[in-house]
Amino acid sequence: MKYIKIPPATIYRLSRYSRKLSLLSKEGLEVVSSEKLAAECGVNSAQLRKDLAYFGEFGVRGVGYYTGHLLQHIKNILGLEKEWRLGLFGVGNLGQALLHYPNFINQGYRFVAAFDVDPGKIGQTLRSGLEISDMKDITEVVSREPFEIGVITTPAGRAQQVVELAIEAGVKGILNFAPVILRVPGDVVVEYVDFTLRLDSLSYYLSNRS
Repeated sequence: MKYIKIPPATIYRLSRYSRKLSLLSKEGLEVVSSEKLAAECGVNSAQLRKDLAYFGEFGVRGVGYYTGHLLQHIKNILGLEKEWRLGLFGVGNLGQALLHYPNFINQGYRFVAAFDVDPGKIGQTLRSGLEISDMKDITEVVSREPFEIGVITTPAGRAQQVVELAIEAGVKGILNFAPVILRVPGDVVVEYVDFTLRLDSLSYYLSNRS
């Protein structure tokens, strides 16, 4: 599919539509209206139609959307027609929680490697079956167990060094949980997850309710 530059918020909503359509499909619902799908996803129907219009026409006038058909189209748009392999950098509490989160597999994401710098952790086998590798062996491990996405849960002070090693090994996608902005080449995609920023947003809205 030809790459189309669209707003990041639209991409996030497509993921939401995909999850809801998957649930509706499992419930046996073959057709869904734009109004129902939008309401189930917390948006209005105009926004839903605008998001989908970036990629073509999927609905049938007077009928709605065929659930399975639209779900497959959105999965193709998001690149979810394949399994994505992940490597974890930093096997602390957050890292282990991510490794053992079962819904990643359901969504098409699988951890194939885990790294740390703690000598007490290196060589241990996790309950997921992964053996924790030494961070300095990233290139060797990636050559043996290639993965496309690196998930960083290290302390902020170590994240830049880790991402440089990962990129050198050929990793092109980074999901960064460390509270720091990373410097990466233009062909590397970084997504940031900062819980504190979300909490700050909640704090603002709770503090300014009329």
